[in-house]
Amino acid sequence: MSVNQSLGAIVRESRGRVLAALAVELNDLALAEDALQDALERALEKWPEAGLPGNPAGWLFKTARRRAIDLLRRAGNFQSKSDAVRYEVHADGIVEDEVDALDDEPLEDERLRLIFTCCHPALAEPARVALTLKTLGRLSTVEIARAFLVPEATMAQRLVRAKHKIKAAGIPYQIPPPELWPERLDSVLSVLYLIFNEGYAATAGNDIVRAELCEEAIRLGRIVSRLAPDATEAGGLLALMLLHDSRRIARTDADGNILTLAAQDRKRWDRPAIDEGMHQLSVLTIVPHEAGPYELQARISAEHATATDYDATNWESIARYYDQLYGLQPSAVVRVNGAIALSYAHGAATGLRALAPLGSDPAMARYQPYHLARADMLKRAGDRAEAMSAYERALALTTNAAERRFLLERIEVLTGNGEAITPTAGTANDR
Repeated sequence: MSVNQSLGAIVRESRGRVLAALAVELNDLALAEDALQDALERALEKWPEAGLPGNPAGWLFKTARRRAIDLLRRAGNFQSKSDAVRYEVHADGIVEDEVDALDDEPLEDERLRLIFTCCHPALAEPARVALTLKTLGRLSTVEIARAFLVPEATMAQRLVRAKHKIKAAGIPYQIPPPELWPERLDSVLSVLYLIFNEGYAATAGNDIVRAELCEEAIRLGRIVSRLAPDATEAGGLLALMLLHDSRRIARTDADGNILTLAAQDRKRWDRPAIDEGMHQLSVLTIVPHEAGPYELQARISAEHATATDYDATNWESIARYYDQLYGLQPSAVVRVNGAIALSYAHGAATGLRALAPLGSDPAMARYQPYHLARADMLKRAGDRAEAMSAYERALALTTNAAERRFLLERIEVLTGNGEAITPTAGTANDR
């Protein structure tokens, strides 16, 4: 593996942790980002000649902190000379193993502190989620804009304003006391959900799955669930992520091509993850409550996880869960997934009727799963020409290499140049 490849792997594995530790240390997210970027550039200069350090993450943390001191000094932001001396002494005393020494105890997790800072109620809800996705989820501005169905420029402005707001308001980088959790928990769960979604169905790149994002979201989800044992939606989200993630390795073949649920080898599904997810759902039934959006989605995933084979999938039950979910979250995205379930429960024509009202929603023009779901239903309904058009529209909106291959295969089949393929819903319902 080349140094550049090694650095890329290190960034994927450690960037969130190092950035969070720096932000907590410096109490300035923008400064932490600038300092870490400089450290990464220095690593590219030094490591090819000197070799990888024993603890690359520790090296990046130490180097970035020194860079932050330089930036503060140049900007004249130290309150006094003694502040500079204190920071320098602290930096000189750091050992490379310091980052590794950061444990995963819930109240000591720097990444969780950063999530709660980004989810402070002083920030607007969309800005909270977007900023955390950028800093900890390692999503690009383009990827986040797609998740929110807004233009990239709009999202870029939103991110800049959020960082300025944190600094101007003096928002501390800390986990709030329990009495303040309710006002931030919804945003925290939204962040974990979107980080997991980007890992489970990557919007860009060569692979459909970004395993490190799935694992990080689940790890933080376990911490949040322990910190808020009475929050049923925290348990519901953890169950959802575990049940979805149980299918991860079976979702592609040896060449990285997408396999739908109908084509997956269920023996490859992660049974311990399924068992843990089902246990989380069983715990939720102990105390009477109304199921929230994450729990409902987890129960949809549980229908897939417990079906003995694809043909045994209870699409009627899944469609009912989507009806309940739409009652709580009346969004076009939920309607698309509900229509997919209806198309398998009652036929493609029924699904197309459910999708029809969404055709006038401007946001759907940019929402690839809508066009993909419509293409699949049209193909099953026998309308090859309209299906081709919808597949081509979905392809135009696709930036992930594995997804492009998936769609090109379906287009090839419609043109008569490929072999028959198994039916697919084309979304997370069927992957």
